Order: sequence, then C-alpha cells, then structure tokens
Amino acid sequence: YFRVINAGKSTHNEDQASCEVLFVKKKAGGSNSTPNKNSSTKRRSSLPNGEGLQLKDNSDTDGINLYYWSLFDGHAGSGAAVVASKLLQHHILEQLQEIVDILRNTAVLPPTCLGEEPDNPSTNSRTLTRAASLRGGVGAPGSPSTPPTRFFTEKKIPHECLVIGAIESAFKEMDLQIERERTVYNISGGCTALVVVYLLGKLYVANAGDSRAIIIRNGEVIPMSSEFTPETERQRLQYLAYMQPHLLGNEFTHLEFPRRVQRKEVGKRMLYRDFNMTGWAYKTIEEDDLKFPLIYGEGKKARVMATIGVTRGLGDHDLKVHDSSIYIKPFLSSSPEVRVYDLLQYEHGPDDVLILATDGLWDVLLNEEVAEAVTNFLPNCDPDDPHRYTLAAQDLVMRARGVLKDRGWRISNDRLGSGDDISVYVIPLLHGNKQS
Repeated sequence: YFRVINAGKSTHNEDQASCEVLFVKKKAGGSNSTPNKNSSTKRRSSLPNGEGLQLKDNSDTDGINLYYWSLFDGHAGSGAAVVASKLLQHHILEQLQEIVDILRNTAVLPPTCLGEEPDNPSTNSRTLTRAASLRGGVGAPGSPSTPPTRFFTEKKIPHECLVIGAIESAFKEMDLQIERERTVYNISGGCTALVVVYLLGKLYVANAGDSRAIIIRNGEVIPMSSEFTPETERQRLQYLAYMQPHLLGNEFTHLEFPRRVQRKEVGKRMLYRDFNMTGWAYKTIEEDDLKFPLIYGEGKKARVMATIGVTRGLGDHDLKVHDSSIYIKPFLSSSPEVRVYDLLQYEHGPDDVLILATDGLWDVLLNEEVAEAVTNFLPNCDPDDPHRYTLAAQDLVMRARGVLKDRGWRISNDRLGSGDDISVYVIPLLHGNKQS
C-alpha cells in the first residue's frame, strides 16, 4: 500500500484506508452490538508485506477468517472517509455473524427460512409443475393430505449470494450510522468506498463510487469494478427524478439535451433523451426545458445538479445545491456493486495481483498502462523481498503523480499528472508458497 497527498492544493489527505484480518464467529446471545476487539473479533492493523492471501483460512470449528481491504475517497471534508475506514468492516462482520454457520456448511444450500430443515435437492418436492401446484398436488382441496399451494418453484440461493447480501447490508448500515451521528461527531462531507473481502477462497469486491479495482493475471487485465458517475448512472437518476419531480425543486429538468436550451429555441425541435432511452430523438422545446439539467457536463466534469461528480458512496446527507434548499442525497446511493472472483479456479504466479486505487491514479493512467507497469516492475524485484508489492504500489503512485516541471506536474508524453490524492493497494494473489 502506498499513498501521496495531492499536488500541493491542500495540506490534508482525504483518502483513507483500512486493512485487517478479522475472525467471523457466531454472535453470542443474539446481541446486535457492534463487535469490539475483545469479543468475537480478532484483528490487527495491517497485513505484512508479501503475505498475500494465505491459502489456509485458519478457520476453526467456531468461525471463519476474513481478510479485509478498503479505500475511501472523501469529498467536502474527510469526516465520512475517516469514520467509514474505522467502522465499515465491523458492520460487515456483524452481518456475516448472522450467517456464519450457514456459510461453513457448504454442502447444503442456505435454508429459505431459518429454523427449517434444509431440503434434500434429490427429493425436493418443490419442483412441482405450475399446474400441479395449482391443483394442490394430491388429495382434494382442503384435505389433510393436500400440500401447501405453490405457484412457482423455490429459488436455490448459493452461499456467495449471502456474502454479497451481507456486504450490501453493511454499506447501508454504515450510511445510516453516518446520518445518525453526523451532527454529534461533526462528520463532514461524504466519500466513495471500495472494499475487498476475502472469504472461503473467494474475493468479493464491492464498489460505491469512482475508485477502481482490477486483477492482473498473467499480464491480462480483469476489471473488478465499475465507476458510478452521473454519466454511467444517468438513467437511474433520470428515472428517480421522473417519478419524484419534487426532488428537483422546480429548478431542474430530468431530461438530457446536448447543451443548455436557450429561450429563443422554445417551440423548435431539439435532440433529447429521457430515462428510457439510450439513443436520442427530437422533441419540441417547452418552457420547462429551460430549467437547468439534472446532469450537466461530460466526463470528469459531469455533475448531478451542478454539484457532485459521483453518484454512489457514503455520507453527503447535508449536501445541497448551492444557495438553495434542494438536497442531493436522494440521488446518491450507498448501494455497492459487488463482483466475485474465485481464487481457487485459477493458478496464480507471484506477479499476479489485485490492484485497488482511488481515482487519482485512474484519471491519468489506463488499465493497460497500470498492468504494463506492474508486470515490468515486479520481475525486477528480489522474489524474497517482502516489500516488493509496496514498492510496486509506490511506482504506480509516482507514475501518476509525475514530475514537477515549469508547466506543472507531468507524466509520460508530457501529459498532465494527477493533482488529486492518490492511494494504491497492490495485493498478491499467490497464496504463500503455493499457487491457488
């Protein structure tokens, strides 16, 4: 892991991070309190360099080991990023504690209703045809031998979906906690969140914001996240505004136009698109179309209500449109996208890594440039050097920062370097001395 503060524009780093080894153990007594160091959580502040993911899970009969990495990119203050870096992992742990016994029993699918005996798939009576279920299966309607009416077969939910659900629920709980405590603890602004959980041989990468995760395996780039920006989430934002127009405060239009509409164009036909469109069409311009667009600008300059450039993350509960009473939070989601990578399906070498970084890196370097830099750097390191992955992270950060010249910070081909905070994890996928 390596990070630098932005190129002199402020004295404080709004990027925050956390890295821990946790132990997921069934909650004793059904308590809902957040676990602490002395209860069911065994933790340490960081993973030693070069330790990798450790093939053995060190699971005992009572629980499961969990490896955790996170990046938070704060905006409008560092408060939300600091709080999330300290607490989100405990929300995840608490959610997993509820299902740890189910996760450990991989031979049986999760029960639909807790307390019920799981069905044997080979004798599952829930695969009745729709016609048979409507007839009640066997016996006369209402007779004691008539099974409960089922209109559809029951979904079989795999274990990894429970982990995904636990992470999603934890993000929601973290956001609610920030909302409840923002005044008491002066939690300022909001933050994006990029989290990796390694559990039972699988990597779960959860992203809410515009940070990015990629896997480099044998030189190939495997994207493990998507950026959530006003452009990528245009249709979701437009649909919410269409359904709840009061959120626009009578100052914005949910429709998108190629540029601002001018009063002289009322009555003319102009290109536009609505929430249900990926293409463009012409419409007759009306008075309401003169309002400021919900999403304005392109690329990194795109903003929701001319205010914020990311659409998912934590916090921002007090964020308003400048000089107005219009809250922006209803359009900002705390829900992450979670992608799963099964480490046990592939063989990994010492140069195969998972890279997590805030947008300070990705704004100036392409995935392919990052992959090329890492695959060229690691083979030149001593394979026994425990710091080689940290050095690779440092190399990426300095490539994105560049060097200070007369015209500012410059990287290769005299391109502008990053003026943002930059944080990078380089995490080896090789398990100790054994390939996964």
